[in-house]
Amino acid sequence: MPLVRDFRTISKFNIDTVSVSGRYIGKKVYWKFYAIENFYRIILHSILSLQLLPPDWWVQAVDVKIQKKSNYRRHDYLVNPWHTMPGQHSVYFIDIGDLNEIARVNSDKLRVVIPDIDNFIARIETIRLPRNVVAHMSFLSTIDRSRVDIIYEDFKALIKLVQKTIVLQVPK
Repeated sequence: MPLVRDFRTISKFNIDTVSVSGRYIGKKVYWKFYAIENFYRIILHSILSLQLLPPDWWVQAVDVKIQKKSNYRRHDYLVNPWHTMPGQHSVYFIDIGDLNEIARVNSDKLRVVIPDIDNFIARIETIRLPRNVVAHMSFLSTIDRSRVDIIYEDFKALIKLVQKTIVLQVPK
């Protein structure tokens, strides 16, 4: 099978090349970012829901700046009700950098279940910019694709570790 190249590096425009590039990114990389971000949301939600008083960990654990960002994005969906909402919980309206900041600020609470949380947060930071590249519909380098592969596998292992201690809860 021939190597798929970024359509922007091919000298002559071809509509099919753009489509092939998009399918390649979706098949090889995008789905892993989707899984990673949602694994992260589930882990944070599950642990912080147990560590903080009800009714919602979000208000207690999340910086006001991130809460405002989430509220702003939620409002955008509410004033455009014909579009699909990403979810009900505020955690669905933020990105991986915000998730990492929530983990950093609450590392003492997360460390109870994830002893090496500081190292994990630092490693997640290595894919924040590559995630933005893919989110803005561009190709990743081979090195960045490898980083994503590693973090994806690390998250699967982390999920198994966390499940030994607590029952994971998917935020609504």
